[in-house]
Amino acid sequence: MRILIIEDEHHLRQQISEQLQKQNLTIDAAADGKEGLYFGLEYAYDIAIIDLGLPKISGIEVIQQLRSAGKDFPILILTARGRWQDKVAGLEAGADDYLVKPFHFEELSARINALARRASGWANAVLR
Repeated sequence: MRILIIEDEHHLRQQISEQLQKQNLTIDAAADGKEGLYFGLEYAYDIAIIDLGLPKISGIEVIQQLRSAGKDFPILILTARGRWQDKVAGLEAGADDYLVKPFHFEELSARINALARRASGWANAVLR
């Protein structure tokens, strides 16, 4: 499975990437919305994890542009913004799930599993 991570916080981006690589996943990581949008438009992904507070292009705009371009891979928003209005805006922009920071990696992993199952139709797709 190939996952795109768009997260401007270097340490968090690196930590998530390393944890997912331990599960034999292929990771591409971008530090800002412009780079992340480029990756999302140019390459095929199974899932994208996108922060909302990105430099250059906001996470909401990245999601909207990906969806406008016909990209239908699952998108999980991972952000510090926990207000219900932010959640609604993210989901309405085209995200499939929303997780608020701080978070436990086990929950992120479970949400990735759920998105992968829904996207592929596999009844028991689980990351190990």
